[in-house]
Amino acid sequence: MSLNGNTADNQNFDTDVVIVGGGPVGTLLAVLLGKKGHRAIIVEKWPTFYERPRAVTFDHEIARILGYIDIDSENDAAIEHHTDFYSWRNAEGESLMEVDWTSITDSGWRTRYWFYQPDLEKRLRGIAETMDNVEIRCGWKVTDLQQDDESVTLYGEITDNPEVENPDAEQAQIRAKYAVGSDGANSFIRNSLGMEMNDLGFFFDWLILDLKPTQELEYGPDHWQLCDPKRPTTIVPGGPGRRRWEFMALPGEDLKELASEENAWKLLEPWGVTPDKAILERSAIYRFESRWAEQWRSGRAFIAGDAAHLMPPFAGEGMCAGVRDSLALAWRLDLVLDGKADDDLLDSYGEERREHVRHYIDFSMGLGDVICITDEEEAAKRDERMIAELANSDGTPVNTDVAHLGPGIWIQDAAHGGELAKQGLVEYQGRKGRFDDVVGRGWTVIGLNTDPAAVLDAGQLATLETIGATTVSVGHHADQVDVVDSEGVYSRWLDGAGAAYVITRPDFYVYATAADASELQTQLDRLGQLLHLSPQPTLVQ
Repeated sequence: MSLNGNTADNQNFDTDVVIVGGGPVGTLLAVLLGKKGHRAIIVEKWPTFYERPRAVTFDHEIARILGYIDIDSENDAAIEHHTDFYSWRNAEGESLMEVDWTSITDSGWRTRYWFYQPDLEKRLRGIAETMDNVEIRCGWKVTDLQQDDESVTLYGEITDNPEVENPDAEQAQIRAKYAVGSDGANSFIRNSLGMEMNDLGFFFDWLILDLKPTQELEYGPDHWQLCDPKRPTTIVPGGPGRRRWEFMALPGEDLKELASEENAWKLLEPWGVTPDKAILERSAIYRFESRWAEQWRSGRAFIAGDAAHLMPPFAGEGMCAGVRDSLALAWRLDLVLDGKADDDLLDSYGEERREHVRHYIDFSMGLGDVICITDEEEAAKRDERMIAELANSDGTPVNTDVAHLGPGIWIQDAAHGGELAKQGLVEYQGRKGRFDDVVGRGWTVIGLNTDPAAVLDAGQLATLETIGATTVSVGHHADQVDVVDSEGVYSRWLDGAGAAYVITRPDFYVYATAADASELQTQLDRLGQLLHLSPQPTLVQ
């Protein structure tokens, strides 16, 4: 698709990007764009924000992304971590599977973090509210979307209750260069654009109970699944000072009755959780589904987060996928809005993200197939099989970090292309810490014990300047390189791949590796083409 993102003066637009939905996905996208100097308006149909948790966990990659907006997952009041495996046990307490949620990953962050969503969302909105180029409009219900070659216009009404029709409601509109629908599973934007969802037919209703304990409770491992066919149950943290229980609805149960407060306490009683020991903050039925959109773009409109994909929560990756969408879309929009890249670049957003998210949908469904069993005979067969598999293994917990980007802005025949880049502790210009924090984020070219800029021609250097890339040498000897590889992470990584260079993207994925200077030059020549970079004006001296 070819559109020109810079055909009209900014005065003809109310904003650069209008984002429908003020949850974490939409708000993060607005903040990322705002930090790059672009204008963003978030419209949220509800007059106030929902003050109850939905998601409760994110992984190391999301911790790395939050670093872009100075949220430190190791030291934030809304976030905590636990040093325990993610255990899966049968009704007799026998271990069926252990998932590694304890390690420090190759991203430089812990495998798993737990958070209280209302507090984290307040942090995100607080950052947005400090930015002159980002605006949040609540009580703004979208009723129509129209677009042409240069713009997209949202029509809406100002409302106190978006679920009640009001023929006298004040009408409003916003004209933008692009629109993004991060407006949830029932996305107005997706539906209005006719974007169909692929449905894998995974439907299970679960009761979600969020609690704030008022005294110490004993609930077994920090996070685990009780695979009991009599009542499959999830027991996990709910963020600092909170816990979550999830109980699967059994066939034929009345969902309204299941979610009643009286019934909630009955289900919690066997766990020693009673009203005098905890505050029940929420009781709600959720239907766990597996769906994704084949098309993520239509003209100047995009979808992200739950509007583009849904997955069961068993891998803890639902919100994570949406946060990845935000960054993947933000860095592309930045290049296009700055006039550095042609609009065609934006086509790769959905192509890459769709395949990546399908991995996590499949993985989550696989875990769901383990726990969502209510037939005792079938559960017994599952237990026998998984106990035998665990006994025959080497004891290494399951690693979930194997997702790969779909085809897009990376080199498929390059070692580690399309994979999440590693991050180690380094020393740079008198500072020591994670690479992202002390060297920086964005497009980066790393040379192992060699300066990558020294082997590039003027055209390749111009490409890197256009995209704002950093070039550094990394190695062990401070007097010979820019960045000291304090723990040998980069040396082991690149030596293992037979590479002397690696090019990483703003979303921390590997664009390409290169064995030598010649291959590096080739990969950078290809990068300019894949990014659809626009010719840049030449300054006259």
